[in-house]
Amino acid sequence: MSAPTENRPLNIVVWNENVHESRGDETVLGHYPDGMHTVIAAALREQHPTAEVATATLQEPEHGLTAERLASTDVLFWWGHVAHDQVADEVVDRVVEAVHAGMGLVVLHSGHYSKPFTRLMGTTCSLKWRNDGERELVWTIAPEHPIAAGVPHPIVIDRQEMYGEYFDIPRPDEEVFLSTFAGGEVFRSGVAYRRGLGRVFYFSPGDQEYPVYHHPDVQRVLGNAAAWATPTSARRTLSADPHPRDWFLAGGAGTTEG
Repeated sequence: MSAPTENRPLNIVVWNENVHESRGDETVLGHYPDGMHTVIAAALREQHPTAEVATATLQEPEHGLTAERLASTDVLFWWGHVAHDQVADEVVDRVVEAVHAGMGLVVLHSGHYSKPFTRLMGTTCSLKWRNDGERELVWTIAPEHPIAAGVPHPIVIDRQEMYGEYFDIPRPDEEVFLSTFAGGEVFRSGVAYRRGLGRVFYFSPGDQEYPVYHHPDVQRVLGNAAAWATPTSARRTLSADPHPRDWFLAGGAGTTEG
């Protein structure tokens, strides 16, 4: 699978467990009548007009993430909350393998507990939380980072679920955003990693009870994250390959053959 080029557009898939919506949660449907994934996908289409943006949900066969589909996906967005345990392990294996081979992954809000994210992080990814609809300020702490481009300092989210430290994640390769809450907590709300050949970004704002994904500044972050996570080279599987002895003396130094 090659990286996006002028001849092949960026391919984005927005995955949502879609459980709150399918159960008829009136609060969630009031903000997202066609599901959170449709609002996120629409925002990504607006910011990346030449991209192909599709959606997938838990309820579809193979959760909408077949091997063929993942093979053509450049960046996968993931939103989950109450059904992490319902995601099939074989699908998780595919997602993790795709990331290691170069696919980008953007994990949203309570997706910190999702199987793909915890597998890639290797920790519990636990945190403190309280849902009192408090104000969240999302501060940019890496203004030079591409994901922060054009983002105000801070993003003001009037009502949101509080996520607080300690957040049990590995030390990020890059910390892009730090949130503060009306209750006094702080949280590493935007963190970036490289796993294998792929890029992973976690962004916490986005509880289902609030219209956070309609927020234009949040949408800008998601659009920037899609661009940052896009593969820059052909996807390939890293493996342990046999190598000839004395290759350097034989003149093999600096070559790509093997």
